[in-house]
Order: sequence, then C-alpha cells, then structure tokens
Amino acid sequence: MSAPQTPSTPQTPSTPQTSSPKSGRGSGAVSLYAVFFLNGLVLASWAPRIPQVKEQLQLSDGQLGLALLGVALGSVPAMPTAGALVNRFGSRAVARSAVLVYAAAIALPGLARSLPELLVSLAVLGGAVGALDVAMNAHAVDLERSSGRTRISSFHALFSAGALAGALLGTLAAAGGVTPRAQFAATAVVSLLAAGVAAAALRPSAHQHEPGQKREPARARPSRFTPRLLLLSILGLCVLLIEGVVTDWGSVYLADSLDAEPGLAGAGYVAFALAMTVGRLSGDRAANRSGPVRVVRVGALLTAAGSVVTLATGQPVVAVVFFALVGLGIAASFPLVVSAASRLHTGSPGTAVATVSTTGYFAFLAGPPLVGFVAEHSSVRAALLILPVLAVATALLAPLLRVEGRAATTPRPAPPEWLCAGG
Repeated sequence: MSAPQTPSTPQTPSTPQTSSPKSGRGSGAVSLYAVFFLNGLVLASWAPRIPQVKEQLQLSDGQLGLALLGVALGSVPAMPTAGALVNRFGSRAVARSAVLVYAAAIALPGLARSLPELLVSLAVLGGAVGALDVAMNAHAVDLERSSGRTRISSFHALFSAGALAGALLGTLAAAGGVTPRAQFAATAVVSLLAAGVAAAALRPSAHQHEPGQKREPARARPSRFTPRLLLLSILGLCVLLIEGVVTDWGSVYLADSLDAEPGLAGAGYVAFALAMTVGRLSGDRAANRSGPVRVVRVGALLTAAGSVVTLATGQPVVAVVFFALVGLGIAASFPLVVSAASRLHTGSPGTAVATVSTTGYFAFLAGPPLVGFVAEHSSVRAALLILPVLAVATALLAPLLRVEGRAATTPRPAPPEWLCAGG
C-alpha cells in the first residue's frame, strides 16, 4: 500500500554498512518481491467479486459493510501480535507463516453461506493479511537498511502489480461466469504453491543475523509520539482510506448505481490498480524532481477531480476511466508519508514508520465498512462523496511532508532488484 521512500542517512561507523556482499540476490529481496506481489494479488482477487458475493448472500449495503468490517476486526489484534512476534523471532519467520495462511484464507469467503460465515471468513483473511503486512514491511525495511539502497518504492510497486493481476483475475472470472467459490478456491491453490516457494527462499537480512549488530525492536509505536507524527498519521489515514474505499466499493458502485455488467464493474478496480502501479513505479523520480509536497498536493487534486467526475457521471465506461485518474493521483502519496515519518526526530525511524503504517492500514480496512453503513441510509453514490473530501484534506496536509531530519538529500533511487545482476 505505499511507494517512494527517502533512504536514511549514510551509516556511521557505529552501524557498519553491509551493502557490498549482502545487498544483492543473496539478501532474499527477490523472494520478498514475490511476497509483496502475492499480498496484492490475493486481496485484489476478492475485490471485483464483492458484488456477486453480495447478490448470492442477498446482503443489503449495511450488511455488506458489516461483513467487510470483518477484515478490520481480524487485522486489529493480528497487527500488534505480529509486531511482537517479529520482535522476538524476526520478520522472516513471521512473514513465512503469515503468507501461507493468507494464501489459503482466500478460499474461505467463497464457502460462506450466510452473513455470519462471511464475517468470520473475512476476519480470518484480515488477520492473515494484517500479520503479513507488518512482517513483510519490517523485512523490507531491514533489507533496505542492510543494502544502503532505496527499495521500499519498488516493493510496494510489486504490491500494486499484484493487485492489478488479482483485479484482472477477478474481473475475467466474473465476465466468464466463474463462480466466486471456484475462483477463490483456484486462487488459494495457486497462491499457496507460490507462497511456499517464496517463503522458503526468504533469507534473514544482515540486520537480523550479523554479529555485533543490535536489531531495532519492532515496536508498534515510537519512543516519542510528537504532534508532527500525529498529523502525518492523519495524512496517511486519508490516503489509505481513499484506497480502501475504492478497492471495496468501486465495483459495487459501478454494478449497483450505474448498472454495469460484472466484467465492466470489475474493470473499474482494474483501471484503478493499473494507475496505482504506474504511479508508484514513477513516484521516486517525480518526488526527486518536484519534491514530495508538490507530488502529493497535485496528486490529491487529480484524485479529487477524478472522484467528482466518477460520481457525477451516469456512464460506466466514463467512471472506469476516471477511477484510473483517482489511482494515479493517490499512488505515490503514502510512501512519501512513510518517508517523512522516518526522518522525524522521534527516537527511532522504524517505529515512527510503524505508527504511520498501522494507522493508515487500519483506515484502509475499517473505512469501507463505514461507507457501507452510510450507503445503507442513503446511497452508494452519496457515501462515496467521502473520496473528494479526503482528497482535499490530503492536499491541505501535504506541507507536512517538508521534514528536515535524518535525510537531508535524496539520492537517485536504485533500480528494482529484478533489473540488477547482483549487489
């Protein structure tokens, strides 16, 4: 769920740099890219099928919102638990277990025959994805620190690429008449096999196993929770709330409000995910050229304009196009929030990042159910008016990204791992 991130300052003699021998493929970065990709694919394969699941179980908008709340209910206890486990056993061990459970859990929503069963199945899925999100991001931060290279953006680009693949999978399955149960079962089998290979290939980063180095505790909050960090957390909340609402309600809006066919309804999220992927791949370069404040502010205004047109039009095809504009506008924002948090003087960059990430991720999961409750008493279109409001708030809060701290300059980001021959 993020993009470009400014690296921390060069390591001092007290924290020796380990990039030379361990920053290449030996660090297990390629397998971690696969984990990020699977994370995006599995959850996104569910999103385009939400209208069919809603119809099969004869759920109202409010009941669907309650069911979607299951993802948040599962993730809330799972995320701090995963943080504690990462602190004790390391990010690799937790990521290995979480990705396997997560891959298998996608089959559960297809087996649900009632609202309570759907709620429980989504809670299990939410717990797995919450634990995986904490573990894989902690592992990515460790790998970035040990290599001395900017990598967070490319990891999250792989998440978006996985989300795009999952959205295409769900949309094609819906257009071809494949039932959600069959699609989710097939996705679980294939994802479980891929997750097993990726999990086995994960390796500890230099920060996790090198003698004499003290690994930073994976706490859920920083040593000093400053007002600036609170405001950055609110900014991250706005950004990921937009992403979560579009993910869970974009297809429902097209299907219910604009009477789009299942394939076209799913195409809205496909367009959104494709634009997110493109935006995240180019986010580092844009931020280096124009600065993070301008990138987030201009992107937020694009998101506001795209969401207004999407909600104002009665044409599904037009709405699909402008869903892409929403995704492009918001793509680079959250990683830049994470980067700014890492440069705050809060005692620990990693724990500041954890605070912003946890706050934003909770919004990503808890926001869509709230939209369902609003839609129950009005309409889906009215509930989605929160999108331009959040986009304007993001634009207003963008100056918070102008942080003077650990990273005075932003070096040219390194190319993605898959383009590198080695360290």
